[in-house]
Amino acid sequence: MKIIFILAFILCLSLAYAQLDRQMFNSFMAQYNKMYKSREEFRKRFSIFQSNLKIIEKLNAQSGTNGATYGINQFSDLTPEEFSHLYLMKNFKGGNKKEGKLLPVSQETLNAPLPTNFDWRDQKPFPVTPVKNQGQCGSCWAFSTTEEVESVWILANNSRQILSEQQIVDCDTTDDGCNGGDTTTAYAYVIQAGGLETEKSYPYTATNQNCQFQSSLVVASISNWYYVTQTNNETHMQVSLYNTAPISICVDASSWQFYNGGIIKNNCGQNLDHCVQLTGFGTSDGTPFWWIRNSWGTSWGQQGYLQVERNKNLCGVSDEATIAQAKSSDK
Repeated sequence: MKIIFILAFILCLSLAYAQLDRQMFNSFMAQYNKMYKSREEFRKRFSIFQSNLKIIEKLNAQSGTNGATYGINQFSDLTPEEFSHLYLMKNFKGGNKKEGKLLPVSQETLNAPLPTNFDWRDQKPFPVTPVKNQGQCGSCWAFSTTEEVESVWILANNSRQILSEQQIVDCDTTDDGCNGGDTTTAYAYVIQAGGLETEKSYPYTATNQNCQFQSSLVVASISNWYYVTQTNNETHMQVSLYNTAPISICVDASSWQFYNGGIIKNNCGQNLDHCVQLTGFGTSDGTPFWWIRNSWGTSWGQQGYLQVERNKNLCGVSDEATIAQAKSSDK
């Protein structure tokens, strides 16, 4: 009799958890406007959602006190493999550092005091444009390049422009469009093409299409680009960011799928599969961190941003850090 009671209790508990999962899934569908074509697809996505709840629970346990928090977001009905296929790069080219110049950082500059907290989002002339959304296309490398060109263009006292990622996706024949690429070769394309059109004149489609670039519509251009560090020196990165501009970086974002907020201190590899932009740095409860701008929309992370602990090359943040150099002012 006692065994029957225990089994009945376990069954009731399981049913209660399943019902709670279903309620959370229904809320998830409503919040992110998820629609599934068939009952079979609904069941599949619900099962994946339940598996992801366990992954989220494990990530939060590993993150520890004052670390990053993970939870339900727009990617919670995707397996890690699907997420990687849809939102990360299949083919990261990886820049050849021997071919790129190093951004000069003087010893005098290195020894100058830096503020504890700094973010280009708060600094005039406000060189960080709004967070974008690459959609289901591995075009992050083009977004990181475009964001960098936008930032240095504005900092060179030029007019504020929102530039075209799609131009790079379509017209940079060295890279692979939605299948991946690299910011360094994308810079080379932008220089060769003479610059970038606006997002408005060459809109983003999140697909590979034929090149439709019109040189007469170019509104911003660069003359060169530099590696900020070739030795994973995050102090050089901090100084260059503060003194020069936001920095384009390529990272391992495979563990970012369920990120909600806080400082990532672990659970992050170094197999580069995503490119983003460093906009600032800070310290919280004794932990130094980077502010990173992502390209998965403002509903992800901290309104499209995340924090990663500094000085550990966590997520490979210092493996490919670059700054572009804008051409002379259009004024």
